[in-house]
Amino acid sequence: MTVVVSGFEPFDGAVDNPSWETAERLAERGEELVGERVVAVRLPVTFGGAWPALDAAVREHAPTVVVALGLAGGATRVRLERVAVNVRDARIPDNAGDQPVDEPVVAAAPVGYWSTLPLKASLAAVRAAGVPVEVSSTAGTYVCNDVFYALMHRWGAEPGRQAGFVHVPGADAVPVEDQVTAVAAVVRQALLGAPEPVLAAGTEN
Repeated sequence: MTVVVSGFEPFDGAVDNPSWETAERLAERGEELVGERVVAVRLPVTFGGAWPALDAAVREHAPTVVVALGLAGGATRVRLERVAVNVRDARIPDNAGDQPVDEPVVAAAPVGYWSTLPLKASLAAVRAAGVPVEVSSTAGTYVCNDVFYALMHRWGAEPGRQAGFVHVPGADAVPVEDQVTAVAAVVRQALLGAPEPVLAAGTEN
């Protein structure tokens, strides 16, 4: 089996992006950490280029599991994203200078898609590994959500396919090695296909 894990290039003036560092390190240690081959894909932070880059990798490698990663600036925990929404509303331009506002990711498509990763089992596994983690109900409206939505619409919604999105914090909040540990735990749970535990992870607002 093959697992595809994607991360993004730097954006908004940053010199690095821990989502790519995490994906790259996980690929280097895939057999050790998850027991399967892991392919890392570096995505551009552009509305027009991110999904085509991931789509090409998915077509080439025919993975069993796809986990897309992105950076959540200001976050202090790894965030397991629950739902992708069909909207682009960019606070800042992407790396190509595009800044769509109130546009759909895919015209005339559903308003949203659920992740098909085992989020609650992953939550428990990442907690057990000692990495701060939470389930999040919004992946934003920037390129991260764009990739998440396109992934679920084009590939992940098919029965039996495991796909979803994980936001990682800056390395100053959670070291990259801990991010690798967390994402590896998510991948292992997806490969196991175990039933989801009943585990509260909602928020009050």
